[in-house]
Amino acid sequence: MESRTAYGHYAALITVLIWGTTFVSTKVLLSSFMPIEILFIRFTLGFIALLPIPSHGLRSGGLREEALYALAGLTGICLYYLLENIALTYTMASNVGVIVSASPFFTALLSHFLGRKDEGLTPRFIAGFLAAIGGIALISINGSAFELNPRGDLLALLAAAIWAAYSLATRKISASGWNVIQATRRIFLYGLVFMLPVLLLSDASMDLTRLASPAILLNMLYLGFGASALCFLTWNYSVSVLGAVRTSAYLYLVPVITIAFSALVLSEPVTPLMVLGTALTLAGLMLSQGRKSS
Repeated sequence: MESRTAYGHYAALITVLIWGTTFVSTKVLLSSFMPIEILFIRFTLGFIALLPIPSHGLRSGGLREEALYALAGLTGICLYYLLENIALTYTMASNVGVIVSASPFFTALLSHFLGRKDEGLTPRFIAGFLAAIGGIALISINGSAFELNPRGDLLALLAAAIWAAYSLATRKISASGWNVIQATRRIFLYGLVFMLPVLLLSDASMDLTRLASPAILLNMLYLGFGASALCFLTWNYSVSVLGAVRTSAYLYLVPVITIAFSALVLSEPVTPLMVLGTALTLAGLMLSQGRKSS
């Protein structure tokens, strides 16, 4: 059991290591694609990547369980990323990085109101959240003025709340004995179905000749195969092992990884404020991962 728990932590860590680099890729793609186009293409690639992976059959749990898959597809695949990508077009990436990092708090809050005794708001979790969000703010703002943009910032806040619903939906699915590979495929499929009306009602052209640029193609493949197919498998596995709240706390690391990636790849400077913010964020994560003594 302890080794399975360790694998859950490793899976969550791998996930956020990759997700922490996706803001750069998304910014590159937004120069050539609309947000809905990026989403539809990346999750189509992700769905295709999951098709050849062998897995045991997924039993049917009836209409109620199917509704959970649809809810997961709507929230975690369609709405969350659509809102986040649109927010990036209205406000600074630093704003989005801070605000969406509040999703673990929303996950714990929703879990608390749904009456889960093993997950929810605890003094330790709240202390960890406050430390982590303070560290994330220091990292993201880094001495610059925090410029509010109500439209973009509210969209990012809504995205954080939407992710909480996704986390708890996948937690509920995992409790019914799902197969992570086939279930993730089904969640992706529902997400793509929910994207179709937005795609058809928008000005999206789906002109794939834009992928002829090597930089555009590589970033799209990275989002499709790495950040979508691989990461949703590892994330959903982690939720099934650790629970929605403990897994969501790993999202605190995303801004830290984004900054580290930017420093390594883009040679951006690392300031003392960023080091302090990283230390606070790591401390917040450690506090949030603590369990109540029985």
